[in-house]
Amino acid sequence: MGNTSSPFSSVPDMFASRVAESGDATAFTYPVPDTTGAPETWKTLTWSQTRDRVRDLALGLHSLGVTPQARCAIASSTRIEWILADLAILCAGGASTTVYPSSTAADAAYIVSDSGSMVVFAENAEQVAKLVDQRSRIPGVSQVVVFDGEGGQDGWVITLEELASRGARLHGEEPGLFDELVGSVRPDHIATLIYTSGSTGRAKGVRLDHANWIYEGEALQELDRELRGQGRELLGPDDVQYLWLPLSHVFGKLMQVNQLQIGFVTAVDGRVDKIVDNLSVVRPTFMAAAPRIFEKVYNRVVMQAREGGAAKYRVFTWAAGVGERVARLREDGREPSGALALQHKVADRLVFSKLRARFGDRLRFFISGSAPLAPEIGRFFYGAGIVILEGYGLTETSAGSFLNRPGRIRFGTVGMPMPGTEVKLAEDGEILLRGGGVMRGYHNLSGATEEVMDQDGWFATGDIGVLEDGRLRITDRKKELIKTANGKYVAPQHLESRFKALCPYVSNLVVHGDRRSYCVGLVALDPEAIAAWAGENGLGALDYTGLTREPRVRALVQKAVDELNADLPRHETVKKFAILPNDLTVEGGEITPSLKMRRRAVETKYQDLLDGMYEDGVRAR
Repeated sequence: MGNTSSPFSSVPDMFASRVAESGDATAFTYPVPDTTGAPETWKTLTWSQTRDRVRDLALGLHSLGVTPQARCAIASSTRIEWILADLAILCAGGASTTVYPSSTAADAAYIVSDSGSMVVFAENAEQVAKLVDQRSRIPGVSQVVVFDGEGGQDGWVITLEELASRGARLHGEEPGLFDELVGSVRPDHIATLIYTSGSTGRAKGVRLDHANWIYEGEALQELDRELRGQGRELLGPDDVQYLWLPLSHVFGKLMQVNQLQIGFVTAVDGRVDKIVDNLSVVRPTFMAAAPRIFEKVYNRVVMQAREGGAAKYRVFTWAAGVGERVARLREDGREPSGALALQHKVADRLVFSKLRARFGDRLRFFISGSAPLAPEIGRFFYGAGIVILEGYGLTETSAGSFLNRPGRIRFGTVGMPMPGTEVKLAEDGEILLRGGGVMRGYHNLSGATEEVMDQDGWFATGDIGVLEDGRLRITDRKKELIKTANGKYVAPQHLESRFKALCPYVSNLVVHGDRRSYCVGLVALDPEAIAAWAGENGLGALDYTGLTREPRVRALVQKAVDELNADLPRHETVKKFAILPNDLTVEGGEITPSLKMRRRAVETKYQDLLDGMYEDGVRAR
């Protein structure tokens, strides 16, 4: 477990300790929609109430035959029931297998079957239908438990309440059984089986045991102790987390474990379209998110400033420029003074204070992970008084490996290693990690673990990076580096991240050029941002596809491409681009559920468009 130590033997042990310490304090808040049309209300659960609910569900699972390390799958969006089911599985001694609700029926069946899951929690009728459709492929599933909906299928499907009732009866008969089950879970027992959504190939099951999660919780505690020694604080029991991240993804799972360790309140609601509305209701002190969320907020702010007219937009661009200068000073550990300090106060009053108000009035910081954050966007928010702490980790490292520290932020880097995590670079620049967060191996894949882990425990991440003053800067994915026909290397992620900060009307840029004579780009427009621009520019009658063919839209993109190219070496410049007829989506297979681009899938889908941007029209080998 690296250089950290913990008093806990398992996640259930952490949970029991948190209940003992914080019993009557609020653990969770969550929305309850009103069927009468009235505004939805938010309910709360104390830690003791959470324990009682988890106990009934865990004993219900025990009555179904869930034994130590038996897998139980969860196919649901982020909601309070997901968390209760997950804790119940672990307290029963089992291991949680995560299934994205956006998975196809075939993909869900593959994960359930490959993991050997015997029970599946399904969110609603849609998720149940996938399982019913694939029932012949998942013969090991003895029970499906539905959150919203009715039981059926000759008893194969039961409701969450039915499961809880079973457990409550068993608790009445054997009052000490729950504590006995919790006490029997060991650090080396598998806790979580997460299938990497992967940008290429079939998903791999990553085995994370209780020791992995204990390490993550303790590393956070150790980091907080370090920061408090410097007069700063990361997280404490009085914080409020807004949790919308997919819990099927390792980043969301990490934030669950951190709550058990620290004891802060978590507001749970996975509806992405409700994030902005919920911020003013929940008033969180921190929130974790993928960069795409910050990009969308940034794009919306820029659009609204433009819609306000030339004068308002001039004020906004001036304020943004002042904010960037302040952000760069703060990155160097300094504060603005003199004229700049005065300008920043004016910019704050005119622009930045309104932006902070959107996030509630208690926000201390955001945590960004899962994909690269454009430094320009990070500095824009930092200058506005909104701190984004970018971090880094993989499913295989339990997510939390690096983090920028409050007061020691350097945009473009993912910060320093978490306590107990070691890092070194291979000869080709590949990032190698070792520590308590590193997985125990892949599931049912002979030889796959040995391909990425050596005998000394070093895990090869597949990412290329450099170390600067102890901070890690990731330059690209090893498999995604472009080598042009002239033998020059190009890191596409760096260019793509920068471009999205230059053009608020774009959701994605895909840079292509491997074994080609020059680089080209595929551009996907942001539907919301481009529709707003169209309405302001007399093109509101055009649909998305029509706008992709509009010369004025192409001119907008060309301007941003020219800005991107201005500071690049010749071999990295994007010589030509094509605007895609559709945005990239999870449903279309171009984006993973954790909002990462599937580069190869996009290139394959638009191969003819790419070929057409080269004079010879020849496909890359």
